[in-house]
Amino acid sequence: MKTSIRRASLLLAVCLLVSASARAQTDAEGRELASRLDKRLTELAARKRFSGAALVAREGRVILSQGYGMANYELDVPNTPQTKFRLGSLTKQFTAAAVLLLQERGKLSVQDSVCKHVEGCPAAWQSVTVHHLLTHTSGIPSFTSFPEYRQTSRLPTTIPDIIKRFRDRPLEFAPGERFNYSNSGYVLLGHLVEKISGKSYEEFLRENFFVPAGMTRTGYDRNEEVLPGRASGYVLRDGRLYNADFIDMSIPHGAGALYSTVEDLYLWDQSLYGGKLLSAKSLEAMTTPFRVGYAYGVGVRPHWGSRSVAHGGGIEGFNTYLVRWDEPRTTVVVLSNIENVNTASVATALAREALSDKIAVPATVRVEPAVLKTYEGRYEADQATRPGLFLDVTAEGDKLFVKYPSQDRHLLAPVAAAEFLDFDDPNEARFVFGKDAGGGATLTASGFGPEPLVMRRITLPPPSLRGNTTFRLKGHTDASLVALAGTFNEWNQSRTLCGREGDGWVCRLDLPPGKHLYKFVVDGEWMPDPANPARERDPQGNVNSVLMKQ
Repeated sequence: MKTSIRRASLLLAVCLLVSASARAQTDAEGRELASRLDKRLTELAARKRFSGAALVAREGRVILSQGYGMANYELDVPNTPQTKFRLGSLTKQFTAAAVLLLQERGKLSVQDSVCKHVEGCPAAWQSVTVHHLLTHTSGIPSFTSFPEYRQTSRLPTTIPDIIKRFRDRPLEFAPGERFNYSNSGYVLLGHLVEKISGKSYEEFLRENFFVPAGMTRTGYDRNEEVLPGRASGYVLRDGRLYNADFIDMSIPHGAGALYSTVEDLYLWDQSLYGGKLLSAKSLEAMTTPFRVGYAYGVGVRPHWGSRSVAHGGGIEGFNTYLVRWDEPRTTVVVLSNIENVNTASVATALAREALSDKIAVPATVRVEPAVLKTYEGRYEADQATRPGLFLDVTAEGDKLFVKYPSQDRHLLAPVAAAEFLDFDDPNEARFVFGKDAGGGATLTASGFGPEPLVMRRITLPPPSLRGNTTFRLKGHTDASLVALAGTFNEWNQSRTLCGREGDGWVCRLDLPPGKHLYKFVVDGEWMPDPANPARERDPQGNVNSVLMKQ
């Protein structure tokens, strides 16, 4: 008997020792991973490519939760995991969940006509359903794309007044026929939540989602409120930070008006997918894609041998992204208070690091440097359908890079001699180099929309160094390509190139007398002329430099 007890005790001790050893190994691996993630984000923050907070979790365990840069650069207040950021379109998944909860309670059906719930509904909307609004397939034009939007975005308004802006506009297509992202649809959905529930949008979300999930740092952002811990929003221009444009937060409503933290969004993620907030049936409906991978307030697609559910947000001063993978259960939240930070790309890079032991990626091959050199150049999309879209491809030794506009260049992984993947792109962009019927170089890019995009390599002109007008840009000596774009060349960044001169760049061209608007384009990043204080905002809200030629 005593022998049996001793054996059992010994077996238990061994099990505890093995368990402790495994736990210690897991903890060490977690610390090492957190260190790698932190290093990547710290490097991005040092180059002003990131400012905000990030959270990475796997299998219910938070690996990294950290702030980077400043919540307020004027007062030197650092970002933390508790800093509150405007979410922009991350709000849409909360709106979608609210609609599904109302459906669970028998208050509406996603197959209802919008006109069942909207007063003064135009005849054109009779065939528009709640489902169409949720999936951006209603055909209702997005009011944020109207020319007058910039002039009205600074003014307080009401939801009925916003609806009036697009109510009488014709549908862009028959409901359900195709996808076209529409903020109008989600403002309508926010209106439906209020009308059907009898509560304000914020009150309904707080009672049914925020409180049950323990989200104490999430709410409806209001300009006039003093909100402790709220980050200020910025935009990066010419390598410098500027205060972002003002937007009255009464406007985005159910399409983009919430604020939150990385920690609260993790609580949302765990509660939503843990069955605490919606039924399994509703969650399945929310994450079942309809067109081009879009479901109800989230994008859903196969990714890295698993399924990813994601959405981003962009609003004046802020850029956000939340993504999760089913297997292994992994969540990444990236919130930034610089509006032109690509949080989707940052989140994807963090996820690749966190899932490096599980990701199913295609095998890569080696491509000779001489072959890679033949792919170099600027590739242009059809300017009639994708105006202003250019990709710059460069080769260094046995590596090939692609440069997207206003982003760092990305290293491409060769999966065949002429086929490459961008693993750090959230859509895992695929590039295939080839020739057109005339022998010209082409680049077929997938991941930029529902259909592959065929781009053609263009021959760039020599620097423009003769003319009656001189434009100088100091610095940027490490740039590979600097151009001048403006009203004088139809804002085409490939027509007028600058040459290196002294400690910067110079462009010279002949201009007629009159008013000319322009910007420099440095490696795809647009910026007003820092040496010219004369600025003017166009109808779309872009700030341009102004030259009055005598």
